[in-house]
Amino acid sequence: MFRYALKIEYMGTYFHGWQRQENLETVQGAINFALKSLDPFCNGIIGAGRTDAGVHATGQVAHLDLKKNWDPNRLQHALNFYLKPKLIAIIGVAEVDSNFHSRFSAIKRHYLFKIMNRSAPLTLEKHRFWHVGRPLDIKKMEQAASYLIGKHDFTTFRSSLCQAKSPIKSIDLIKISKTNSSEGNTIEVKLEARSFLHNQVRSIVGTLEKVGSKVWSPERVKSALDSKNRSECGPVAPPSGLYLSRVDYPENIFFINNQY
Repeated sequence: MFRYALKIEYMGTYFHGWQRQENLETVQGAINFALKSLDPFCNGIIGAGRTDAGVHATGQVAHLDLKKNWDPNRLQHALNFYLKPKLIAIIGVAEVDSNFHSRFSAIKRHYLFKIMNRSAPLTLEKHRFWHVGRPLDIKKMEQAASYLIGKHDFTTFRSSLCQAKSPIKSIDLIKISKTNSSEGNTIEVKLEARSFLHNQVRSIVGTLEKVGSKVWSPERVKSALDSKNRSECGPVAPPSGLYLSRVDYPENIFFINNQY
């Protein structure tokens, strides 16, 4: 068997998340169905992250084993052909060592959350941003985010459905930036960690929005974290603004792609 890594882009709006589910359209399920046309014996793909319904990806990584030794370029073309017209694109393919595992070999995951901060409703960007109509104070959001950097018990920011064995996680980076344009103010929140709890990113962003809109003080985020109580968390941000943007590995994976 030959192992390959896929770099995947998808719009999560029309999928019931990444994870394969019976009788529901999912990203993993759609790719597995396409793979059966190439190799009926393929057991499917394993992804680096299980994104929720409505969450997007620009840099999801998955691995799979195939009986045939495919040229990465041809494998990318073939998969994209069978994925039409799904809003999924294989944007890179690499042949990797048999020990490579997209989930367990990952050393860091990068998420990006996009907020469109304007009073007018969204049209073209409706499913790609979280629309927040109230002005947001970036400085206060940055102050609040500083309390979440490092290793903590994130029970407060963990979904009640989370299956992780421990709520202890280390966040390496939370960076907030703002860009002004004629369409509105785009606010981007970048988060980096080895791994995240279920709903952790959306819980954090939803809480930071409360601070930015001056409903909460920055210090209340620290109190919420220290409480280790889910009821102290702010509202969970909607999935439409969230993107799995990159996954890092100890080895450099050279993805073959068809850039023009």
